[in-house]
Amino acid sequence: MTRIPQLLAAGPALSFEFSAPRDPDGVRRLERTLRRLAPLQPAFMSVTYGAGGATRGPTREWVARIRNAFGVEAMPHLTCVAHTRDEVGAIVDQYAADGIDNLLALRGDLPQGSDELPSGAFRYARELAAFVRERTAMAIGVAAHPQGHPLAVSEAADREHQAAKIAAADFAITQFFFDAAHYERFTEQMAARGVHTPIIPGLMPPTNINGIARMSALNGLEFPVSIRERLEAAGENPAARRAVGVEFAVALAQNLLNAGAPGLHIYTMNYSAAPQEIAQAIGLNPN
Repeated sequence: MTRIPQLLAAGPALSFEFSAPRDPDGVRRLERTLRRLAPLQPAFMSVTYGAGGATRGPTREWVARIRNAFGVEAMPHLTCVAHTRDEVGAIVDQYAADGIDNLLALRGDLPQGSDELPSGAFRYARELAAFVRERTAMAIGVAAHPQGHPLAVSEAADREHQAAKIAAADFAITQFFFDAAHYERFTEQMAARGVHTPIIPGLMPPTNINGIARMSALNGLEFPVSIRERLEAAGENPAARRAVGVEFAVALAQNLLNAGAPGLHIYTMNYSAAPQEIAQAIGLNPN
């Protein structure tokens, strides 16, 4: 298929992220979601790896299904801290044998209950990216954190670490955020450090108060009171909550594209309605 930097060079690229399902209900939901979103002809889709590598098996299977059954470029996520170098090498070799052209290199989390790295494990995503670079011809993406990584000791240290990581990659995808100013400031800070790697903003439609609040807290992100209040006013009506989330996400997406973002990466949570409405509203839909 195609390396993501080439897709970005062709103009603003629409992409979606999915989680590898854990049970039969999840499989049915993801299959239904893919059938609804693939006709939008996104530039690519990505499939998560799971905290602590919990869902690493289904990731490879779903990447293959997206490419073969739906004809869309698919990118696996790969986390490194839960694996030895030999284990990572075997996984990367499998993807290379499958003809995978793109990989998102992530630090990830240790398995629950573990506080030590496996012997010979990678400590940072930058190390994983360098390892993959030496081993394959894949385009390598990394995560970016416009509001700072939750484990960073200071903003200055965080920006230097992120700059080095992103400079070593072919592209980056950000954690979600709710203000385009975070993205603009971050990309300016990277450029000031000589980093001009394409940085794709990640977009999370705010449709679920509890879910967004929990993920924001875990990642040290701002969850604006104005969004919370609008979702609360929508009550328990799913359609009304989705309308709030879509309206906000569309406005944010337009601001990001106006700021020069090379594309938009929508976190779907394996649902199709809000991502589909957002994609159609912002015009990154060739149909």
